[in-house]
Amino acid sequence: MALFGRNKTTLVPAEQALPGRPDPLRVPETHAVFPDRRIQPPFPDGVRTAVFALGCFWGAERLFWQTPGVYSTAVGYTAGYTPNPTYEEVCSGQTGHTEAVLVVFDPAAVSFEALLKVFWEGHDPTQGMRQGNDLGTQYRSGAYYADDAQKSAIEESRAAYQGELDRAGLGTITTEVAAAGPFYYAEDYHQQYLHKVPNGYCGLGGTGVSCPVGLGVRPDSP
Repeated sequence: MALFGRNKTTLVPAEQALPGRPDPLRVPETHAVFPDRRIQPPFPDGVRTAVFALGCFWGAERLFWQTPGVYSTAVGYTAGYTPNPTYEEVCSGQTGHTEAVLVVFDPAAVSFEALLKVFWEGHDPTQGMRQGNDLGTQYRSGAYYADDAQKSAIEESRAAYQGELDRAGLGTITTEVAAAGPFYYAEDYHQQYLHKVPNGYCGLGGTGVSCPVGLGVRPDSP
């Protein structure tokens, strides 16, 4: 994954962000793994969406499309300033975005709390503006809520997981928690990349600490 540009670990101020463009990038409508399913709206009635950032979005997307109950996934850019950015612009550190995964899921088959467990265990949320060897603001951890229920679930799960990390002697969670803003789809070749290139780069790596979310454990449980 490309790394270049300004100070890689400092978020660009809004007034210094790249201007972007009014038109979205061209991306396929359907999923490469599930060709009968869309990666762009409209989605079937009853499904919900979630947006997570776990570092490099190639491996993060595969983690979620392999999760039972997930209807579809897509990769893109969120939590920044530049409209419709390109991959190169995001990697420059001058858009403010993080690499993210849009998860379209059936709440009757998988709960949002179960997706949070996948999220927390699937990466190291204590690393700030990096994930493993991938350094830069575009690799920061993030969980972006669509409503108050998702916000509460994220905050409760963060507290629960922090307790487990503390017991393991690991660091403090640095995950960005914010309202979901625009999700800009990444270029065609990034979508379901590790399906198209099975031996491609995957920088995904967790802490090895299990998250108690979804197991009936409260954040303040011993």
